Amino acid sequence: MNALEVAGRALANVDGQAIARVVRERSLMLRFAGNRPTQSTAVDDVTVEVAVIRRGHVGRATTNRTDSEGLAGCARRATEAAAVAATAGPGDHPDLFVAPGETAVLEGAFDPATALLDPAPGGQAMAAAFEVARRSGLEAHGTWTVAEQEHAVTDGEANRTERTTDAYMKVICIAPEGRRSGYAARAAQAVAQLDGRALAERAAAKAVMDGGPVELAPGEYSVVMEPHAVGELLDLFAASALNGLAHVEGRGALAGQLGSRVAAPAVNLADSPRYRLSLPRSFDAEGTDKRPVPLIEDGVAKNVVHDWRSAALAGVKSTGHALAPGGDPMGPHPTNLVLGGGGATDVEELCGPIERGLYITRLWYSNLVRPKETLITAVTRDGTFLIEDGAVARPVRDLRLTDSLLGILSRVEALTASQKLTTAGEFYGRRFAYGVVCPALRVGSVRFTGATG
Repeated sequence: MNALEVAGRALANVDGQAIARVVRERSLMLRFAGNRPTQSTAVDDVTVEVAVIRRGHVGRATTNRTDSEGLAGCARRATEAAAVAATAGPGDHPDLFVAPGETAVLEGAFDPATALLDPAPGGQAMAAAFEVARRSGLEAHGTWTVAEQEHAVTDGEANRTERTTDAYMKVICIAPEGRRSGYAARAAQAVAQLDGRALAERAAAKAVMDGGPVELAPGEYSVVMEPHAVGELLDLFAASALNGLAHVEGRGALAGQLGSRVAAPAVNLADSPRYRLSLPRSFDAEGTDKRPVPLIEDGVAKNVVHDWRSAALAGVKSTGHALAPGGDPMGPHPTNLVLGGGGATDVEELCGPIERGLYITRLWYSNLVRPKETLITAVTRDGTFLIEDGAVARPVRDLRLTDSLLGILSRVEALTASQKLTTAGEFYGRRFAYGVVCPALRVGSVRFTGATG
Protein backbone atom coordinates (compact mmCIF):
# COMPACT_ATOMS: atom_id res chain seq x y z
CA MET A 1 0.00 0.00 0.00
CA ASN A 2 1.25 3.48 -0.92
CA ALA A 3 0.02 6.06 1.60
CA LEU A 4 0.15 8.97 -0.85
CA GLU A 5 -1.85 7.01 -3.42
CA VAL A 6 -4.55 6.30 -0.84
CA ALA A 7 -4.64 9.97 0.18
CA GLY A 8 -5.08 10.99 -3.47
CA ARG A 9 -7.90 8.49 -3.97
CA ALA A 10 -9.69 9.81 -0.90
CA LEU A 11 -9.34 13.42 -2.04
CA ALA A 12 -10.68 12.57 -5.51
CA ASN A 13 -14.10 12.20 -3.88
CA VAL A 14 -14.20 15.84 -2.75
CA ASP A 15 -15.21 18.88 -4.80
CA GLY A 16 -13.57 22.05 -3.54
CA GLN A 17 -10.90 22.86 -1.00
CA ALA A 18 -9.74 19.93 1.14
CA ILE A 19 -6.72 17.96 2.32
CA ALA A 20 -6.24 14.27 3.04
CA ARG A 21 -3.78 12.62 5.37
CA VAL A 22 -2.89 8.93 5.51
CA VAL A 23 -0.77 7.18 8.13
CA ARG A 24 0.14 3.55 7.77
CA GLU A 25 1.32 1.95 11.01
CA ARG A 26 3.23 -1.30 11.29
CA SER A 27 4.13 -1.99 14.89
CA LEU A 28 5.01 -4.72 17.34
CA MET A 29 4.48 -4.58 21.11
CA LEU A 30 5.59 -7.05 23.76
CA ARG A 31 4.35 -6.70 27.34
CA PHE A 32 5.74 -8.51 30.35
CA ALA A 33 4.96 -8.87 34.06
CA GLY A 34 6.26 -10.97 36.92
CA ASN A 35 9.41 -11.93 34.99
CA ARG A 36 7.50 -13.49 32.11
CA PRO A 37 6.00 -12.41 28.78
CA THR A 38 2.27 -11.70 29.06
CA GLN A 39 1.09 -10.26 25.74
CA SER A 40 2.25 -9.63 22.20
CA THR A 41 0.43 -7.59 19.58
CA ALA A 42 1.17 -6.73 15.96
CA VAL A 43 -0.53 -3.89 14.10
CA ASP A 44 -0.68 -3.31 10.35
CA ASP A 45 -3.32 -0.67 9.78
CA VAL A 46 -4.09 2.51 7.90
CA THR A 47 -5.72 5.71 9.13
CA VAL A 48 -7.26 8.02 6.52
CA GLU A 49 -8.30 11.55 7.54
CA VAL A 50 -10.11 14.00 5.26
CA ALA A 51 -10.67 17.68 6.10
CA VAL A 52 -13.03 19.77 3.93
CA ILE A 53 -13.38 23.57 4.11
CA ARG A 54 -16.70 25.29 3.39
CA ARG A 55 -17.23 29.02 4.02
CA GLY A 56 -14.63 29.11 6.74
CA HIS A 57 -15.78 25.93 8.48
CA VAL A 58 -14.01 22.59 8.58
CA GLY A 59 -15.57 19.15 8.40
CA ARG A 60 -13.48 16.09 9.27
CA ALA A 61 -13.92 12.37 8.93
CA THR A 62 -11.69 9.36 9.56
CA THR A 63 -11.63 5.77 8.37
CA ASN A 64 -9.30 2.80 8.24
CA ARG A 65 -10.90 1.43 5.08
CA THR A 66 -8.87 1.90 1.90
CA ASP A 67 -11.30 0.43 -0.63
CA SER A 68 -13.14 2.78 -2.99
CA GLU A 69 -16.39 2.64 -1.04
CA GLY A 70 -14.68 3.31 2.28
CA LEU A 71 -12.71 6.29 0.96
CA ALA A 72 -15.78 7.76 -0.75
CA GLY A 73 -17.76 7.43 2.46
CA CYS A 74 -15.08 9.19 4.47
CA ALA A 75 -14.94 12.08 1.98
CA ARG A 76 -18.75 12.30 1.96
CA ARG A 77 -18.99 12.51 5.76
CA ALA A 78 -16.33 15.24 5.90
CA THR A 79 -18.12 17.21 3.17
CA GLU A 80 -21.49 16.89 4.88
CA ALA A 81 -20.05 17.99 8.22
CA ALA A 82 -18.50 21.09 6.63
CA ALA A 83 -21.73 21.92 4.79
CA VAL A 84 -23.82 21.68 7.95
CA ALA A 85 -21.39 23.87 9.88
CA ALA A 86 -21.45 26.43 7.05
CA THR A 87 -25.20 26.96 7.49
CA ALA A 88 -24.33 29.00 10.61
CA GLY A 89 -22.73 31.64 8.40
CA PRO A 90 -19.13 32.49 7.49
CA GLY A 91 -16.51 30.95 9.77
CA ASP A 92 -12.93 31.84 10.65
CA HIS A 93 -11.12 28.74 9.42
CA PRO A 94 -8.65 29.51 6.60
CA ASP A 95 -8.28 27.47 3.44
CA LEU A 96 -5.69 24.71 3.70
CA PHE A 97 -2.79 24.22 1.34
CA VAL A 98 0.00 21.68 1.65
CA ALA A 99 3.47 23.23 1.48
CA PRO A 100 5.60 21.67 -1.28
CA GLY A 101 8.71 20.17 0.24
CA GLU A 102 11.40 17.55 0.19
CA THR A 103 10.53 13.85 0.00
CA ALA A 104 13.91 12.51 1.09
CA VAL A 105 14.11 10.65 4.38
CA LEU A 106 14.93 13.06 7.19
CA GLU A 107 18.25 12.18 8.83
CA GLY A 108 17.67 10.14 11.95
CA ALA A 109 13.96 9.65 11.32
CA PHE A 110 14.07 6.16 9.78
CA ASP A 111 16.04 3.05 10.74
CA PRO A 112 15.80 0.04 8.36
CA ALA A 113 16.57 -2.51 11.07
CA THR A 114 13.73 -1.19 13.23
CA ALA A 115 11.34 -1.31 10.27
CA LEU A 116 11.85 -5.09 10.05
CA LEU A 117 9.76 -5.43 13.25
CA ASP A 118 11.85 -8.40 14.29
CA PRO A 119 10.62 -9.74 17.67
CA ALA A 120 13.98 -11.38 18.46
CA PRO A 121 15.59 -8.21 19.93
CA GLY A 122 12.50 -7.80 22.09
CA GLY A 123 12.77 -11.34 23.38
CA GLN A 124 16.45 -10.84 24.14
CA ALA A 125 15.79 -7.54 25.92
CA MET A 126 13.10 -9.13 28.08
CA ALA A 127 15.26 -12.15 28.93
CA ALA A 128 18.06 -9.84 30.08
CA ALA A 129 15.63 -7.82 32.19
CA PHE A 130 14.24 -10.98 33.80
CA GLU A 131 17.74 -12.20 34.64
CA VAL A 132 18.64 -8.93 36.36
CA ALA A 133 15.37 -8.81 38.29
CA ARG A 134 15.57 -12.42 39.51
CA ARG A 135 19.16 -11.96 40.62
CA SER A 136 18.00 -9.07 42.84
CA GLY A 137 14.90 -10.88 44.14
CA LEU A 138 12.59 -8.61 42.12
CA GLU A 139 9.90 -8.90 39.46
CA ALA A 140 10.29 -7.10 36.15
CA HIS A 141 7.24 -5.53 34.50
CA GLY A 142 7.07 -3.39 31.40
CA THR A 143 6.84 -2.96 27.65
CA TRP A 144 9.05 -3.29 24.57
CA THR A 145 7.75 -1.88 21.29
CA VAL A 146 8.95 -0.85 17.81
CA ALA A 147 7.17 0.67 14.82
CA GLU A 148 7.46 1.90 11.26
CA GLN A 149 5.08 4.54 9.95
CA GLU A 150 4.48 6.03 6.51
CA HIS A 151 2.93 9.51 6.49
CA ALA A 152 1.37 11.24 3.48
CA VAL A 153 -0.54 14.53 3.14
CA THR A 154 -1.97 16.03 -0.07
CA ASP A 155 -4.28 18.83 -1.16
CA GLY A 156 -4.42 17.54 -4.72
CA GLU A 157 -1.65 19.84 -5.90
CA ALA A 158 1.22 19.47 -3.43
CA ASN A 159 2.22 16.26 -1.67
CA ARG A 160 4.30 15.44 1.41
CA THR A 161 5.52 11.94 2.32
CA GLU A 162 7.76 10.61 5.05
CA ARG A 163 8.76 7.31 6.66
CA THR A 164 9.69 7.15 10.34
CA THR A 165 10.57 4.56 12.96
CA ASP A 166 10.50 4.59 16.74
CA ALA A 167 11.43 2.20 19.55
CA TYR A 168 10.66 2.18 23.27
CA MET A 169 11.24 0.03 26.33
CA LYS A 170 10.37 0.54 29.96
CA VAL A 171 11.24 -1.67 32.93
CA ILE A 172 9.67 -1.44 36.37
CA CYS A 173 11.32 -3.65 39.00
CA ILE A 174 9.09 -4.39 41.99
CA ALA A 175 10.16 -5.83 45.33
CA PRO A 176 8.12 -8.65 46.96
CA GLU A 177 4.67 -7.53 48.14
CA GLY A 178 5.15 -4.31 46.21
CA ARG A 179 7.00 -2.54 49.01
CA ARG A 180 9.37 -0.71 46.67
CA SER A 181 9.80 -0.22 42.94
CA GLY A 182 12.23 1.30 40.48
CA TYR A 183 11.74 2.61 36.95
CA ALA A 184 13.90 3.04 33.86
CA ALA A 185 12.91 3.67 30.24
CA ARG A 186 14.43 4.45 26.85
CA ALA A 187 12.86 6.01 23.78
CA ALA A 188 14.75 6.19 20.49
CA GLN A 189 14.56 6.17 16.70
CA ALA A 190 16.20 2.73 16.43
CA VAL A 191 15.73 -0.63 18.14
CA ALA A 192 19.49 -1.05 18.57
CA GLN A 193 19.37 1.76 21.14
CA LEU A 194 17.21 -0.30 23.54
CA ASP A 195 19.28 -2.14 26.16
CA GLY A 196 17.05 -4.29 28.35
CA ARG A 197 19.84 -5.27 30.72
CA ALA A 198 20.96 -1.70 31.38
CA LEU A 199 17.39 -0.53 31.93
CA ALA A 200 16.67 -3.36 34.36
CA GLU A 201 19.87 -2.68 36.29
CA ARG A 202 18.91 0.98 36.77
CA ALA A 203 15.37 0.06 37.80
CA ALA A 204 16.55 -2.69 40.16
CA ALA A 205 19.04 -0.41 41.90
CA LYS A 206 16.18 1.83 42.99
CA ALA A 207 13.98 -1.04 44.15
CA VAL A 208 16.62 -2.53 46.47
CA MET A 209 17.90 0.63 48.14
CA ASP A 210 18.39 0.09 51.87
CA GLY A 211 15.97 1.45 54.45
CA GLY A 212 12.23 1.42 54.87
CA PRO A 213 10.28 4.22 53.18
CA VAL A 214 10.02 7.30 55.38
CA GLU A 215 7.00 9.56 55.34
CA LEU A 216 7.54 13.27 54.87
CA ALA A 217 5.13 15.93 56.03
CA PRO A 218 3.46 18.14 53.42
CA GLY A 219 5.47 21.21 52.58
CA GLU A 220 8.03 22.69 50.22
CA TYR A 221 11.24 20.82 49.46
CA SER A 222 14.27 21.24 47.25
CA VAL A 223 14.00 18.65 44.50
CA VAL A 224 16.17 16.86 41.97
CA MET A 225 14.16 15.44 39.06
CA GLU A 226 15.29 12.85 36.55
CA PRO A 227 14.48 13.55 32.86
CA HIS A 228 11.38 11.30 33.06
CA ALA A 229 9.78 13.67 35.57
CA VAL A 230 10.99 16.80 33.79
CA GLY A 231 9.57 15.62 30.45
CA GLU A 232 6.16 14.98 32.00
CA LEU A 233 6.06 18.51 33.41
CA LEU A 234 7.16 20.10 30.14
CA ASP A 235 4.48 18.27 28.16
CA LEU A 236 1.85 19.62 30.58
CA PHE A 237 3.41 23.06 30.23
CA ALA A 238 3.08 22.79 26.46
CA ALA A 239 -0.64 22.07 26.78
CA SER A 240 -1.29 24.96 29.16
CA ALA A 241 1.08 27.62 27.87
CA LEU A 242 2.39 26.89 24.36
CA ASN A 243 -0.88 26.06 22.55
CA GLY A 244 -1.45 28.82 19.98
CA LEU A 245 -5.24 28.45 19.96
CA ALA A 246 -5.49 28.80 23.75
CA HIS A 247 -3.04 31.71 23.54
CA VAL A 248 -4.97 33.69 20.95
CA GLU A 249 -8.23 33.05 22.81
CA GLY A 250 -6.69 34.36 26.04
CA ARG A 251 -6.82 30.98 27.80
CA GLY A 252 -3.11 30.23 27.55
CA ALA A 253 -0.78 30.75 30.47
CA LEU A 254 1.52 32.97 28.40
CA ALA A 255 -1.22 35.27 27.07
CA GLY A 256 0.11 38.81 27.44
CA GLN A 257 3.50 37.53 28.65
CA LEU A 258 5.50 37.03 25.46
CA GLY A 259 8.67 39.06 25.85
CA SER A 260 8.53 38.80 29.65
CA ARG A 261 10.62 36.66 31.98
CA VAL A 262 8.58 33.64 33.01
CA ALA A 263 11.28 31.16 34.09
CA ALA A 264 14.76 31.03 35.58
CA PRO A 265 17.57 32.33 33.32
CA ALA A 266 18.87 28.76 32.99
CA VAL A 267 15.70 27.66 31.16
CA ASN A 268 15.97 27.49 27.36
CA LEU A 269 13.11 25.64 25.70
CA ALA A 270 12.47 25.16 21.99
CA ASP A 271 10.54 22.93 19.65
CA SER A 272 13.27 21.37 17.50
CA PRO A 273 11.88 18.79 15.04
CA ARG A 274 15.31 17.85 13.66
CA TYR A 275 17.23 17.65 16.92
CA ARG A 276 19.49 14.60 16.98
CA LEU A 277 18.03 13.10 20.19
CA SER A 278 14.38 13.61 19.28
CA LEU A 279 12.02 11.71 16.97
CA PRO A 280 12.59 13.89 13.86
CA ARG A 281 9.63 14.96 11.73
CA SER A 282 9.68 17.19 8.64
CA PHE A 283 6.00 18.22 8.38
CA ASP A 284 2.81 18.22 10.44
CA ALA A 285 -0.69 16.78 9.90
CA GLU A 286 -1.53 19.64 7.52
CA GLY A 287 1.61 19.18 5.42
CA THR A 288 3.28 22.31 6.81
CA ASP A 289 7.06 22.33 7.30
CA LYS A 290 8.19 21.80 10.87
CA ARG A 291 10.94 24.27 11.71
CA PRO A 292 12.68 25.11 15.01
CA VAL A 293 10.64 27.45 17.20
CA PRO A 294 12.29 29.18 20.20
CA LEU A 295 9.76 29.14 23.05
CA ILE A 296 11.68 30.33 26.13
CA GLU A 297 15.14 31.87 25.86
CA ASP A 298 17.14 32.56 29.04
CA GLY A 299 13.86 32.47 30.95
CA VAL A 300 12.04 34.90 28.60
CA ALA A 301 8.88 33.74 26.81
CA LYS A 302 9.32 34.12 23.04
CA ASN A 303 6.67 32.19 21.09
CA VAL A 304 3.82 29.71 21.10
CA VAL A 305 3.12 27.15 18.37
CA HIS A 306 0.41 27.26 15.68
CA ASP A 307 -1.54 25.23 13.18
CA TRP A 308 -3.36 26.85 10.25
CA ARG A 309 -6.43 27.92 12.24
CA SER A 310 -4.69 29.36 15.31
CA ALA A 311 -2.17 31.10 13.06
CA ALA A 312 -4.98 32.76 11.09
CA LEU A 313 -6.62 33.95 14.30
CA ALA A 314 -3.29 35.33 15.52
CA GLY A 315 -2.40 36.92 12.18
CA VAL A 316 0.77 34.87 11.78
CA LYS A 317 1.93 31.80 9.83
CA SER A 318 1.53 28.21 10.95
CA THR A 319 4.61 26.87 12.72
CA GLY A 320 3.84 23.29 11.62
CA HIS A 321 2.21 21.96 14.78
CA ALA A 322 -1.17 20.69 13.60
CA LEU A 323 -2.20 17.39 15.19
CA ALA A 324 -4.91 16.71 12.60
CA PRO A 325 -5.87 17.99 9.14
CA GLY A 326 -7.86 21.15 9.70
CA GLY A 327 -6.43 21.38 13.21
CA ASP A 328 -7.27 19.44 16.33
CA PRO A 329 -10.23 20.96 18.25
CA MET A 330 -7.95 21.37 21.28
CA GLY A 331 -5.39 23.27 19.22
CA PRO A 332 -1.73 22.71 18.23
CA HIS A 333 0.94 21.08 20.38
CA PRO A 334 4.76 21.08 20.25
CA THR A 335 5.85 17.46 19.78
CA ASN A 336 9.63 17.93 19.62
CA LEU A 337 10.29 19.90 22.78
CA VAL A 338 13.95 20.29 23.73
CA LEU A 339 15.07 21.75 27.05
CA GLY A 340 18.68 22.86 26.85
CA GLY A 341 21.19 21.32 29.24
CA GLY A 342 23.24 23.10 31.88
CA GLY A 343 26.64 22.68 33.47
CA ALA A 344 26.11 19.90 36.01
CA THR A 345 27.95 16.65 35.32
CA ASP A 346 25.30 14.32 36.73
CA VAL A 347 22.45 13.99 39.25
CA GLU A 348 24.95 13.51 42.07
CA GLU A 349 26.24 17.01 41.42
CA LEU A 350 22.68 18.33 41.40
CA CYS A 351 22.08 16.76 44.82
CA GLY A 352 25.27 18.21 46.30
CA PRO A 353 23.95 21.56 47.66
CA ILE A 354 20.75 20.06 49.16
CA GLU A 355 20.74 19.51 52.93
CA ARG A 356 17.29 17.92 52.96
CA GLY A 357 15.16 17.39 49.88
CA LEU A 358 13.65 14.93 47.45
CA TYR A 359 14.92 12.91 44.50
CA ILE A 360 12.14 12.09 41.98
CA THR A 361 12.42 9.47 39.25
CA ARG A 362 9.09 10.03 37.54
CA LEU A 363 5.52 11.33 37.92
CA TRP A 364 2.15 9.80 37.10
CA TYR A 365 -1.52 10.74 37.35
CA SER A 366 -0.38 14.17 36.22
CA ASN A 367 -3.20 16.62 35.49
CA LEU A 368 -3.72 20.29 34.87
CA VAL A 369 -5.95 21.71 37.60
CA ARG A 370 -6.06 25.32 36.41
CA PRO A 371 -4.39 25.57 32.96
CA LYS A 372 -4.33 29.37 32.89
CA GLU A 373 -2.22 29.32 36.06
CA THR A 374 -0.33 26.15 35.04
CA LEU A 375 -1.40 24.64 38.37
CA ILE A 376 -0.94 20.86 38.27
CA THR A 377 -1.20 17.84 40.48
CA ALA A 378 0.92 14.72 40.08
CA VAL A 379 2.14 11.76 42.12
CA THR A 380 5.74 10.61 42.44
CA ARG A 381 6.37 6.94 41.62
CA ASP A 382 8.94 4.14 41.21
CA GLY A 383 11.92 5.77 42.84
CA THR A 384 11.32 8.62 45.30
CA PHE A 385 14.16 9.21 47.74
CA LEU A 386 15.23 11.49 50.55
CA ILE A 387 18.29 13.65 49.89
CA GLU A 388 20.29 14.38 53.06
CA ASP A 389 23.54 16.30 53.24
CA GLY A 390 23.95 16.30 49.47
CA ALA A 391 23.39 12.59 48.80
CA VAL A 392 20.48 10.24 48.13
CA ALA A 393 19.89 8.57 51.52
CA ARG A 394 16.79 6.36 51.66
CA PRO A 395 13.39 5.71 50.07
CA VAL A 396 10.46 8.03 50.71
CA ARG A 397 6.77 7.20 50.60
CA ASP A 398 5.35 8.67 47.39
CA LEU A 399 4.03 12.21 47.57
CA ARG A 400 1.46 14.32 45.76
CA LEU A 401 2.97 17.33 44.01
CA THR A 402 0.68 20.37 43.75
CA ASP A 403 2.36 23.42 42.27
CA SER A 404 2.39 25.68 39.24
CA LEU A 405 4.60 24.79 36.30
CA LEU A 406 5.64 28.40 35.83
CA GLY A 407 6.56 28.50 39.51
CA ILE A 408 8.67 25.36 39.19
CA LEU A 409 10.41 26.67 36.06
CA SER A 410 11.13 29.98 37.78
CA ARG A 411 12.88 28.13 40.63
CA VAL A 412 15.18 25.96 38.47
CA GLU A 413 18.71 26.26 39.86
CA ALA A 414 20.81 23.86 37.78
CA LEU A 415 20.58 21.31 34.96
CA THR A 416 22.77 18.44 33.81
CA ALA A 417 24.67 18.81 30.57
CA SER A 418 23.37 15.50 29.26
CA GLN A 419 19.84 15.19 27.88
CA LYS A 420 17.47 12.27 27.33
CA LEU A 421 14.46 11.61 25.11
CA THR A 422 11.46 10.90 27.35
CA THR A 423 7.97 9.75 26.43
CA ALA A 424 4.96 7.96 27.90
CA GLY A 425 5.26 5.37 25.12
CA GLU A 426 2.07 3.45 25.92
CA PHE A 427 0.23 3.71 22.55
CA TYR A 428 -3.16 2.42 23.67
CA GLY A 429 -4.83 4.05 20.66
CA ARG A 430 -3.48 5.07 17.26
CA ARG A 431 0.26 5.27 17.58
CA PHE A 432 1.62 8.81 17.75
CA ALA A 433 5.24 8.66 18.86
CA TYR A 434 6.63 11.90 20.25
CA GLY A 435 8.64 12.95 23.25
CA VAL A 436 10.52 15.61 25.17
CA VAL A 437 14.31 15.87 25.17
CA CYS A 438 15.48 17.21 28.51
CA PRO A 439 18.16 17.02 31.21
CA ALA A 440 17.78 16.26 34.90
CA LEU A 441 17.43 19.41 36.99
CA ARG A 442 17.35 20.86 40.48
CA VAL A 443 14.50 23.06 41.68
CA GLY A 444 14.95 25.21 44.78
CA SER A 445 11.43 24.60 46.06
CA VAL A 446 8.47 22.43 45.02
CA ARG A 447 5.22 22.16 46.97
CA PHE A 448 3.90 18.77 48.11
CA THR A 449 0.48 18.37 49.69
CA GLY A 450 0.66 14.91 51.23
CA ALA A 451 1.70 11.28 50.98
CA THR A 452 -0.09 8.74 48.79
CA GLY A 453 -0.76 5.01 48.84
